[in-house]
Amino acid sequence: MATFMEVLDTSIANVSLGHIAGNLGAGQSEATWVLTSYLVANAIIIPISGWLSSVLGRKRFYMICVAIFTVSSFLCGMATSLGMLLLFRILQGAGGGGLAPSEQAMLADTFPRRYFGMAFAIYGMSVVLAPALGPTLGGWITDNYSWRWIFFMNVPVGLLSLFLTGRLIQDPPSAVEATKRERASGIRVDYMGFAFAVLAFGCLQVVLDKGQEEDWFGSTFICVFAGLMLIGFVGLIVWETMVVKDPIVDIPLLANANLATSMVLMLVVGFILNSTTVLIPLFTQQLLGYSATWAGEVLMPGGLVLMLMFPLAGQLVRHVQPKYMMAVGLVILTASLYHLSGFEAQVSFEHLAWARVIQCVGLPLFFIPLNTIAYSNLPAGKSNNASAMINLMRNLGGSIGIAVATTLLTRRTQIHQADIAASATHFYQPFVNHMHAMGGFTQKNIVGFYDTVQVQAAMLSYLDVFKIMTVVCVMVIGLVLMLRRVEHSEQTVTTH
Repeated sequence: MATFMEVLDTSIANVSLGHIAGNLGAGQSEATWVLTSYLVANAIIIPISGWLSSVLGRKRFYMICVAIFTVSSFLCGMATSLGMLLLFRILQGAGGGGLAPSEQAMLADTFPRRYFGMAFAIYGMSVVLAPALGPTLGGWITDNYSWRWIFFMNVPVGLLSLFLTGRLIQDPPSAVEATKRERASGIRVDYMGFAFAVLAFGCLQVVLDKGQEEDWFGSTFICVFAGLMLIGFVGLIVWETMVVKDPIVDIPLLANANLATSMVLMLVVGFILNSTTVLIPLFTQQLLGYSATWAGEVLMPGGLVLMLMFPLAGQLVRHVQPKYMMAVGLVILTASLYHLSGFEAQVSFEHLAWARVIQCVGLPLFFIPLNTIAYSNLPAGKSNNASAMINLMRNLGGSIGIAVATTLLTRRTQIHQADIAASATHFYQPFVNHMHAMGGFTQKNIVGFYDTVQVQAAMLSYLDVFKIMTVVCVMVIGLVLMLRRVEHSEQTVTTH
């Protein structure tokens, strides 16, 4: 429940930014920091959540995160200025950043191996359904009530989560002993590692979120943050691997081939899921004139399919080799993206919904076995650290996917518009014939033709982006088939 609300909050505020800006007396560009501030805080906490779980105790750390997320959600709803809202969004992002890594580690250390695939299937529904429902739910709440309720609704869910966690969740003996040893030996805080992590992941998120808006490296703002990001990553790698004995980010764990490969593939999951979740509603609103609520409803049938496919994938992973399941899932994803690349400007609601449904058939077949491979042969007591890294890659993949998709969309639109406009001369007979058919070269007809050019350029750019994503999926299929076989006896992390 908590992760569903946390992932939901990464997308639910998108459609409400105009209302938030107007209500708090801020500009549209200033209001986008409502999204960026949350994502930056989220990106900073995720990589260090494994260390925090070990020091504080996993259950205690998790409940602290839920409490922070719940309280800050209420404060976001009460904010009376943009500055207050940004401060509370930072707190909300910090609280939310520790939820998913803690939960996945709980699953890996709790369930017996025969239930492992099903456990991650049920959990995966929250991760994948939330970004699909976010725009629809956010638009409906904003249209019918107030933008403040997109934050207030987190409060009862957070309180229920705290109650159930306190009653039902227990740390495994190995985690309890690890925390006791950590405290007995004296808690050594890796301040430099934390500083480098803040610099690296915080600046990376700002670059990804603001890059297109600021014209990427044509902007001094982006160049400065990119330089700070590079310093942060170099410093983090050198410090955590060569200097400190108790790293706050367990970089040496990347020597585990299964985990490292799974992290790359999890980046792909985030990339495809978030970019298409943004592009499809954007396409329907920009070119088809859909409202925010109706645009979000295009994604809804896919959400229903996910509810059916995740349990099925959880059962299949017990009997089918994971890498072959992942390859089949990617083939289906590739087919759905290729289908999207053939649309036209008059495409129906049903065609768009079916394209999303096809995609949602393939996604669980990729997501569930990927988690199985990631946790299949971890060293004892490392599930917290591994979970933090896997969730970091999923979030970064989502941010990169959105940044790449929106940048390609803008750049390809400009190129197509210039190409089409270059043909609009008196020397190009089809253009002359078209204008004569419209009634001649009047100002009204010329303006109408320019509007048509803009629509066609935007349409072609969407198709280009979907084609590029199709090629990426095909390339990843080859990587998946190179993974080693995982015996079914290895398809879980044994409890310690």
